[in-house]
Amino acid sequence: MKHNPIIVALDVESAAEARALVERLGGRVDFYKVGLELYAAAGMDFARELMAGGKMVFLDLKLYDIPETVKRAVAQVARMGVRFLTVHAVGQAMRAAVEGRAGSDLKLLAVTVLTSFGPEDLEEQGIRGTAAELVERRARKAVEVGMDGVVASPLEAAAVRRAAGAQAIVVTPGVRSAGAARGDQKRVATPAEAVRNGADYVVMGRQITRAADPAAEAARVLEEIAGA
Repeated sequence: MKHNPIIVALDVESAAEARALVERLGGRVDFYKVGLELYAAAGMDFARELMAGGKMVFLDLKLYDIPETVKRAVAQVARMGVRFLTVHAVGQAMRAAVEGRAGSDLKLLAVTVLTSFGPEDLEEQGIRGTAAELVERRARKAVEVGMDGVVASPLEAAAVRRAAGAQAIVVTPGVRSAGAARGDQKRVATPAEAVRNGADYVVMGRQITRAADPAAEAARVLEEIAGA
């Protein structure tokens, strides 16, 4: 498999823990997600460390603020050499993000509907329709305003691919091999199903990071995907 679709989520409390995981995974994984927890603990310093070690960084901050703040924050990230950055799929925020990254290689991903959301969560927010319908609408809008791709549940990967087109980057969290614990995710699928349905990348955390041998588990997942 030439393209390694696995992005490992470094959802840990410190740079030391994250560094140890990266060392254990070695050359099996070259793309890592730095989310809010690790960003709060170690900030951009650890992201720079990863990139200095030849790794790609997916900065998962899910930006959503007034347009000027989003634009300026994205401009700061764009200077750092990060590969992916997430922004909530809200028109104002996405347009500001596109403006902020102007001229850089930073790829902007629109977060459609969190994979922890179920029907009751949408109803609580006053949103009518299903999560799949909302994801498809937001994916189409994201491409219209110039975003590079979409983050969505693997269950909606095929619909997102149709809505966003062949050139869009589709990233799917909420991915678990058959039999693996779901954690707090509600809309999940296996890595093979996600890729088969159109995902370019699958974000995986605990199944790999908490395995007795993370590198061996990552290799097994790659075989699972290739076998599909």
